[in-house]
Amino acid sequence: MKISSIINQYHDAYIAKYGGTVLPGQLKAMNAICNCRTPASGELYVGCPDCDHAEWKPLSCGHRSCPQCQNHETSQWIDRQQKKILPVPYFLITFTLPRELRPLAFHNQRAVFSLFFLCVVSTLKDFGLNPDKLGAEIGMTMVLHTHSRRLDFHPHIHVVVPGGGIDKSRRQWKKKKGKFLFFHKALAKVFRARFLKALNESKLKIPGNAPKKWVVDCSHAGNGLTAVKYLSRYLYRGVISEKNIISNRNGVVKFKYTDSKTKKTCFRALKGEDFINLIMQHVLPRGFRRVRDYGFLHSNAKKLLLLVQLILFVKIKEIEQRSRPVFKCPCCKSSMIIYGYRYSIDKPG
Repeated sequence: MKISSIINQYHDAYIAKYGGTVLPGQLKAMNAICNCRTPASGELYVGCPDCDHAEWKPLSCGHRSCPQCQNHETSQWIDRQQKKILPVPYFLITFTLPRELRPLAFHNQRAVFSLFFLCVVSTLKDFGLNPDKLGAEIGMTMVLHTHSRRLDFHPHIHVVVPGGGIDKSRRQWKKKKGKFLFFHKALAKVFRARFLKALNESKLKIPGNAPKKWVVDCSHAGNGLTAVKYLSRYLYRGVISEKNIISNRNGVVKFKYTDSKTKKTCFRALKGEDFINLIMQHVLPRGFRRVRDYGFLHSNAKKLLLLVQLILFVKIKEIEQRSRPVFKCPCCKSSMIIYGYRYSIDKPG
């Protein structure tokens, strides 16, 4: 079941119902998804050097909300993260914005999400530097997700953290002992105070019913690669896999998801235009980075990461740059060569 076909079918109904609130970025995402792997996204002229077969191949759109794109970019991101994996236990910490603040976040996404990142990283850094907790600088990889498994607007940040930190003055690695990296209730209390203060300073109106208790979840993530692969599933693709869309009948789209608590498969059915709105509300502002590294995992801290790797006797493996998949000849299965390109079917190359 293609999302592009659903968008094409219910586009007019969607605009009629939600046109007054549709953002330019959402319209751009819809157009990109519908044009993906069609001549409207451009074409490559490829030929087989063995049997002389040649044809035009449509390109993918490259939009990060498209469910058909970005597999190569995802693989490259995993490769980059693998170079940073350390032989220590890893933790997955999840910070969630409470329900009462989600309307504010939805209507001020760039500002609120930026503050979200800043407050999460400052909270974790200070907990790491606290001598009573670790007394060292930690590294972390953060990914912003805006959806629940039901695809409702549910902003939260996943943080993958190695279980320890570096004391730069002593050139010493400090290992975190105990079941959890930091106590989740203490993290939630500090994060709440900092985030509300940041909203006030940014002149954003805080809802009067903001809860006093917020939710932060801490859990073991095994080795780092396990957590990295979990996060990679949502980096460069849309919020739903097309294989999870079960049906599109009589104006109703039905999809499946796995309940996070019961682990059972559940189903949700919506009118076509409401389903499109559910998908489009997760399109992030243009240029906003949903994945970020901090501490000794930041791209500007390569020397510090190298020090950590030397202390922990990490054998750094050189990972070969992945080459992009090649087109295979439909006649003889040989790799085809790119000879030309054109922007659209109406513009000859």
